[in-house]
Amino acid sequence: MSYVANRLSVVKPSASMAASQAAKALRATGVDVIDLSLGEPDFPTPVHITEAAYKAALAGETLYTAAAGTPTLRAAVADKFRRENGLDYNADDIVVANGAKQIIFNALMATLNDGDEVILPAPYFVSYPEMAKLLGGVPVIVECGAKDGFRLTAESLEKAITPRTKWLFLNMPGNPSGAVYSESDLASLGAVLEKHPQVLILSDEIYEHILFDGRKFVSFGKACPGLKDRTLIVNGVAKAYAMTGWRIGYGAGPAPLVKAMSTIQSQSCTSVAAPMQAAALAALTGPQDCVAEFRTAFQRRRDLVVSGIAGIEGLTLSPPEGAFYAYIGCESLIGRRTPKGEVLKDDVAVSNYLLAEGHVSSVPGLAYGLSPFFRISTATSDEILKEAIARIGRAVAALEPAEAAL
Repeated sequence: MSYVANRLSVVKPSASMAASQAAKALRATGVDVIDLSLGEPDFPTPVHITEAAYKAALAGETLYTAAAGTPTLRAAVADKFRRENGLDYNADDIVVANGAKQIIFNALMATLNDGDEVILPAPYFVSYPEMAKLLGGVPVIVECGAKDGFRLTAESLEKAITPRTKWLFLNMPGNPSGAVYSESDLASLGAVLEKHPQVLILSDEIYEHILFDGRKFVSFGKACPGLKDRTLIVNGVAKAYAMTGWRIGYGAGPAPLVKAMSTIQSQSCTSVAAPMQAAALAALTGPQDCVAEFRTAFQRRRDLVVSGIAGIEGLTLSPPEGAFYAYIGCESLIGRRTPKGEVLKDDVAVSNYLLAEGHVSSVPGLAYGLSPFFRISTATSDEILKEAIARIGRAVAALEPAEAAL
């Protein structure tokens, strides 16, 4: 007897979570493992945000809320879009969910029919293709290599669109690459999309506040206002305010789509916990000093990792433009032999080797649709990152040249 639905046969577990579990398992044996597989800020949630949730709970805000979110939080989200992104939305255009991932899941559940195609520029966030497959969609992978700055080009987009295309996903700054799209980049993509009115656009902007080297964020909605009636902007408080565990995401889009997503939410999780929404409200409307402080720390860490990787022969790293990851090229390691005599055949083998030999956990590029790379999170202390880079360097140095593996 099978307890599992057939549709789950095509869905893989989260690769980043799997890498983290492997690190925990090795650590349980007494090995000192540095886990850089998961992406979440290592800072505590700012006190005023935590206090807002506590006060809300004490005041009796512990009951169900509207499925789409409390009116005050949705109004604050609308204000945020106007203030920071130059986008005009009202409450009917906004939905709050248990994290940005649930916003994406609900959007796909509300719109995908079997066989509908979802264009995913690679490297992509690991959950995108699995969500699409789970809900009957067909991921269409478009590789966007380092030569293109890990960004989708208008030419590549045009080639990928078919009559079955339902969604284009964009993620900026990107996870895992840190790539950022300029306004002109987005306008070029928008010009292609104008010719294909059946295509919806999902712009995942969860890392918008984590930009480096003075870059300014431009939302897809701002760059392509003519596509507003088929664009869903996805965001949340997890990354900018160190609130990953609070599980608050939000989306803004056409009212009919938002209504459908709210209906799904009402029949699944009902609503988001009221104290968590109070915390998100405090994050969006309270002091913003923490956002700049976190960004400064993330850029310092980015620089530290870029410098460290540059000193390791066989690895490459284009300086990430945002987010808090390093997507490290390891093509030169493929074919080399480990001290135990095993040949590194792909980036999965490289990640496994770095864990086993260097005791550093990473996620292979295969999980993001573009090889040969591996991703590490830079959202940890300078000291830990320095030690991790040193360990990676020693592990790479211990490899025999590819010629010796023949």
